[in-house]
Amino acid sequence: MSERTYNPQQIEVKWQRKWAEQQTFRVTEDSSRPKFYCLEMFPYPSGRIHMGHVRNYAIGDVLARFKTMRGHNVLHPMGWDAFGLPAENAAIEKGVHPAVWTTENIRYMRNQLERLGLSYDWSREITTCEPDYYTWNQWLFLKFYEKGLAYKKRSSVNWCPSCETVLANEQVEEGRCWRCESVVVQKELEQWFFRITAYAEELLAGCDRLPAWPARVLTMQRNWIGRSIGVEVDFPLAEPLSDLPAIRIFTTRQDTIFGATFMSLAPESPLVERLIEGRPEAKAVREFVARVSRQEKALRTAADLEKEGVFTGACAVNPFTLEPIPIWVANFVLYEYGTGAIMAVPAHDQRDFEFATRYGLPIPLVIQNPEGTLREPLTAAYEEQAGTLVNSSRFSGLPVAEGKERIADFIEACGMGARTVNYRLRDWGISRQRYWGTPIPIIYCQTCGTVPVPEADLPVMLPKDVPFTGKGASPLAQSEQFVKTQCPKCKGPGRRETDTMDTFVDSSWYFLRYCSPHDTTRPVDPEKADRWMPVDQYIGGIEHAVLHLLYARFFTKAVRDLGLVKVDEPFTSLLTQGMVCKETYRCEEHGWLFPSELIGGEKSGWRCAHCSRPVERGRVEKMSKSKKNIVDPEHLIATYGADTARLFSLFAAPPEKDLEWSDEGVEGAFRFLGRVWRLVHDLAPLIAQQQVAGGAPVASKREQDLRRLTHRTIRKVTDDIEHEFQFNTAIAALMEFVNGLYKFAAGTKGTDQPGEVAALREAVSALLVLLTPFAPHIAEELWAETGHTTTLARQPWPRYEEALLREAVLTIPIQVNGKLRSKVTVPADWNERQIVDTAKADAKVVEWIKGKTIKNVVYVEKRLVNIVVEG
Repeated sequence: MSERTYNPQQIEVKWQRKWAEQQTFRVTEDSSRPKFYCLEMFPYPSGRIHMGHVRNYAIGDVLARFKTMRGHNVLHPMGWDAFGLPAENAAIEKGVHPAVWTTENIRYMRNQLERLGLSYDWSREITTCEPDYYTWNQWLFLKFYEKGLAYKKRSSVNWCPSCETVLANEQVEEGRCWRCESVVVQKELEQWFFRITAYAEELLAGCDRLPAWPARVLTMQRNWIGRSIGVEVDFPLAEPLSDLPAIRIFTTRQDTIFGATFMSLAPESPLVERLIEGRPEAKAVREFVARVSRQEKALRTAADLEKEGVFTGACAVNPFTLEPIPIWVANFVLYEYGTGAIMAVPAHDQRDFEFATRYGLPIPLVIQNPEGTLREPLTAAYEEQAGTLVNSSRFSGLPVAEGKERIADFIEACGMGARTVNYRLRDWGISRQRYWGTPIPIIYCQTCGTVPVPEADLPVMLPKDVPFTGKGASPLAQSEQFVKTQCPKCKGPGRRETDTMDTFVDSSWYFLRYCSPHDTTRPVDPEKADRWMPVDQYIGGIEHAVLHLLYARFFTKAVRDLGLVKVDEPFTSLLTQGMVCKETYRCEEHGWLFPSELIGGEKSGWRCAHCSRPVERGRVEKMSKSKKNIVDPEHLIATYGADTARLFSLFAAPPEKDLEWSDEGVEGAFRFLGRVWRLVHDLAPLIAQQQVAGGAPVASKREQDLRRLTHRTIRKVTDDIEHEFQFNTAIAALMEFVNGLYKFAAGTKGTDQPGEVAALREAVSALLVLLTPFAPHIAEELWAETGHTTTLARQPWPRYEEALLREAVLTIPIQVNGKLRSKVTVPADWNERQIVDTAKADAKVVEWIKGKTIKNVVYVEKRLVNIVVEG
């Protein structure tokens, strides 16, 4: 090293090239070492990485490097979640083929990831839009189809009548088409589904066996699956239809059935059209359904939602009271839960209460609280499941729990329904009327019906020459060359399925493919999957806490049942890292501003670079393009280096917490690395010397203190990484270590004490090894400068000596007759006699015992001396 000034750009390129040339991070199965599979959620190749990527991948890289240095056989792969809507939109808007757009983005983003110095085994890279990956999507679909886990049925989709196309949920913005702003309507189409509900109970039970997952993620999983025990009950129609004599509802509160005074249907329920056909209410109902169906479902279930609905004109009959009850369509009822129809008991459900109050519907009390104080008219629903049944015929007077059982028995005995377990979870609709996705391997034949594509004919390739207009049917449906084919059974004319798979399919098993990414005979090699699975540490955003993780768990269980893997759960430990946040700035004229569009400063005030007007400082929010409060990692790396970017993202907050951006924090991380650089640079000539021959001298106090600091730091950093993921406190310990080394080095220049040089060599070596997971480039460069020829990436992690963790000295309180009179500092290895003699000789103690008789000395080992005197 010739320069004392830290130049990160120069050394980072150097070491990235060396790691690539030497294939430092390539991994093979090594049964002699314990395995560790470290995985971060793979990115969508949108074109550029953002600070969220930097943080996510830096967290994973710390763990991967640490486990490697601790002697594990580490699998740390990376790939690309490459199918999806943005590529198709780019084709429509920019005239660039999705394959070209995606490939170029991957090339650029991979270069960015390599510049971060991440320890990926790039030989295992997968790209989901390549045939060597999506072939196995299709293979798995066929296996699921054989087992009844893949099937087709009619289902509602978002439909833009102007563009004449199906829209994904993310293409619907406030109920309108994202492209033409036409009002989106619901339309029923034939759709393919995966029968995830077949695994509902196992998925739910599995949540209890994932102790290393965040509690809130498990709660979200359980709530999404939503297991409910109750009864299904048939409510006859007052005017039965020929094929619809009754409407079946599901309830967990059959004890309140006598209080059901109306029925509510979900706007999406197909029953709505059946009931309003030919009725004068039909027009108003259809307008209500169209309006409500455009609303986000999460908002429709919010507690503060204004409850509203419309009467269908039809009535059902309460099978217990035999009274007719009106059937309404209500905005707060979701088709995905239960049967999409609910019995409404306004006295004992707050949503029903608010609805009934608004529309003047009866609210009879049928559950009395334990105190017996409820009286009509109620001011709010009584929802507690405690008390007794009232106004419930023969069941009145029963406790709620007993009433539930007795009424359920009655329902079953009378043939009105049955006890059942219901799940909120619905089967996974995987059909997408888009081009850029995995073609579904199905052929339709007029003679043979639905025919799966033979395995030997896989993959069903995506054609390259298709139109991208954004209007009409899917580009695949417009490709005659793709659609027209031969039936595999009868050899007659056939028609290919033109739907493609939901891109969640791609990410539901990619972690399995990394185990054997080049296998051409099956999606995963069972032997290699047995070696690597499950993933020991999975890292990604909380936004994937439900769907991605649930689908990945489902796929793992389904693939297990195909005999390809043995594990039941894909991810042993889950870390959901916090978001990267930054303050926002807005100009009255120019709207949200990028940091580069600001002039001035904190003291003088920020102004808009376009008009020089003062800007409004907004809240600290998640970095986003829409608010323009983003920091470009590329600019950060070009200015400060990748090690600084990594170190700041790891030091600014614990991994699971949100990180608030700080320019001062970035500067601080850069200054710290500069201090390390100068320290080791100055000490390199001294610590690179050969060990001095001869016997070991008696260790000086300076040497002992330095070794103690070294080993305390080793323990602290090791524990913080391994047990708590507290990378911020680990880095803080390294900063304290560097401060201590500077103090020690100040008195070491020109020293000829071999013990002190050896202690310094040990300390600097430990510093560089401990720094490696956080800032690998600078650590490698300084490691080489201090005389080492092997890469730090394969250097064993240092061990600490327990004996050096104990304090060198002890402070012992001295009491006289139970009252504190002084304290003495003594070596930690002194025995009782030495400590007591020192206590008696202490000047302050001598004053208290002078002229008195010592009756007794109470000694609490290495903690207290109490001298008992009289006179």
